[in-house]
Formats: sequence, structure tokens, C-alpha cells
Amino acid sequence: MSVALRITFEEYSQMIADGAFDALRNRRIELINGELREMTPPGPDHSGTVTRLTNWSAEPVFKKAVQVRVQDVLAIPELDSAPQPDLAWVTMRDFRDRHPLSHEVILLIEVADSSLDFDCGEKAELYATAGIKDYWVVSLPERLIHVFRQPQDGTYLEHTTAKFGDEIRPLAFPQYSLSVSGLLGL
Repeated sequence: MSVALRITFEEYSQMIADGAFDALRNRRIELINGELREMTPPGPDHSGTVTRLTNWSAEPVFKKAVQVRVQDVLAIPELDSAPQPDLAWVTMRDFRDRHPLSHEVILLIEVADSSLDFDCGEKAELYATAGIKDYWVVSLPERLIHVFRQPQDGTYLEHTTAKFGDEIRPLAFPQYSLSVSGLLGL
């Protein structure tokens, strides 16, 4: 019987520091529940959606209140995980010495094309267990946004969807909205 090699967040961090992944620079990997996972390269629709989300996140009010991180590591050491969400709004802090932790996340967004089941399934469980209060999955195949809120015991108690014509608002900034049609319009 073969068993996958599981590694801790600390081992993963040390491997990065030691250059263990230097030969894999052209491959996108993340640590999820102690397992190294290869990420699918983004297609044009995915990249364009991330760009539009980034531009929306650059509104003046957000720039003063949050730090926007694009496809950067989120540290969840207690779950041996280091995912790389497409967009994360985190508290203002200098992160030169470490990656943001889950309690510093204000809003987390994944853009899903081929990864929809993973993002709405295992990743949603991971983020709920980590206590991420506001998690959105932009579904390119469905042309809608899944909104997950109220994390409790590894699940989100609230899961709604926003479709064309709808607007969604970050929990931390309910006075601002994102138009689903504007983000996903053809």
C-alpha cells in the first residue's frame, strides 16, 4: 500500500527557504492539509477576472483600509496549509517577515474555472475551519459568484449565490458593492 507523503506547514516553509522548489518555478503549487497540490495554470478568462477584481479592490477607500494580495500565500499553519487564493484582502501590516494568517483576512476570493468543485468543497471547508468570515468563489462556468459566510465547525452556515443583475457587498464594507454583471459580463 502506498501513502502520500504528508508535510507540515513548518516543513514546507523550511523547504522553500532551502530552495527545494527552485526547479519548479514554472509550476504553481500550494500546501493543502499537509499535501502538495499542483494548481491549474490560469486561462484568459480566469486572468481577466482576477484583473477586474484587483481593479475593483483598488478603489480609494479599500486602499487605505486593506492590503490587497493577488495569488499570494495565506498561512494556515494549524491546518498544515498554505493556499494561494486569487485575491485576499488582509489587514494593513508589513508582511515582510511572514505571510498573512487567517485571522487577518477580511475577504478571500477564488476564481474557479476547472477548480469549482475543489474551491466550493475542500477549500471552503479549509477556509471555514480557519475561520475566514467572507469567502467568495467566482464561478466562470456558471457565470455567478458563490458567497460563503458564517464559518462554524469546518463548514459555512450561509452559502448564497449572486448572478447577473445582482450586487454583492463585502461584510467589512457593506457600503460598497461589486456588480456580478460588471465582473462577469460578456
